[in-house]
Amino acid sequence: MPTVSTVNLTAPLLLLLLWATHPTMATNWLSLARLPRSRPVSGAAPCARLRGLTPGQVGVCRARGEVMESVRKAAEMVIEECQHQFRNRRWNCSTTARGINVFGRVMNQGTREAAFVHALSSAAVAVAVTRACTRGELERCGCDRKVRGVSPEGFQWSGCSDNLSYGVAFSQTFVDEPERAKGLSAGRPLMNLHNNEAGRKAILHNMQVECKCHGVSGSCELRTCWKVMPPFRRVGVVLKERFDGATEVRLTRIGSRTALLPRDPQVKPPAARDLLYLAPSPDFCHLDPDNGIPGTAGRRCNGTSRLAPDGCELVCCGPGYRAGRAEVVQRCSCKFSWCCSVRCQQCKNTVTIHTCRV
Repeated sequence: MPTVSTVNLTAPLLLLLLWATHPTMATNWLSLARLPRSRPVSGAAPCARLRGLTPGQVGVCRARGEVMESVRKAAEMVIEECQHQFRNRRWNCSTTARGINVFGRVMNQGTREAAFVHALSSAAVAVAVTRACTRGELERCGCDRKVRGVSPEGFQWSGCSDNLSYGVAFSQTFVDEPERAKGLSAGRPLMNLHNNEAGRKAILHNMQVECKCHGVSGSCELRTCWKVMPPFRRVGVVLKERFDGATEVRLTRIGSRTALLPRDPQVKPPAARDLLYLAPSPDFCHLDPDNGIPGTAGRRCNGTSRLAPDGCELVCCGPGYRAGRAEVVQRCSCKFSWCCSVRCQQCKNTVTIHTCRV
């Protein structure tokens, strides 16, 4: 009779095996957005209990716990901005009811959608941490005062510039960790790392300058200026444009190393700010609960547009939509009252609403 042997796995080894067999871990930290604000996300015990973090990210949490509240805020920013940017698309960043993969298994595939979420996630962490630095909420960082002197435009660099270098460095440490742990010989880690960096570059290349005038009666004889990050909405817009122009790539061996090159040899190699994807997207038309795809049945669409992304034929995957009448209440006959309020009436209007068929 054969004997059955048992192996006692140590806790770290068991955790590593569970992580290695998990379908994806790169964006599962976004599940922090679902935690109640009253629940701590730093400290040795809380870090170990946070679902969705890789072992390496748990280590970052323990070592730099003060930053984890910013990471939680970043997760909330990603979901909100993704849903805003894709509100009129077939895939509208709908979240799953439960589990640590908030956008569903569609993130497991190397699609444009996964590319966008990775880029937006890395940018959100950099922005949230940088904001915390500027507000003085973190002990290890503060304002960026390295830029000094007179600019070529003639103004004086001064003030409290956003410390983006610290935020970017933390984003590289935390968000990129799962990819570095997998190694850099496979296509998906290379794709994710490229898109992560593209997200951070969307901030770097859209930094803004704010100034303050000094002089008699506001004459602006002297201007002092500092650098600030763009609004996160602007970052989302830039990355959405990159999503629309993303390049399909394939893993190619060049000598002793591997690289991602355009699948179509006629397409020029993508720049560092471009988004890359490895696999075509599903059509997102039909309900697929296993992959977190809700389908488009019941979605509102623009019945007067044919070619725009929010047009019914595109959103509803063909002519399968219907029109209905609905009564809406809107503000009307608004008047400005001195000083300082606007008074409006409530008007009822009947409008036509188009929805995708079930």
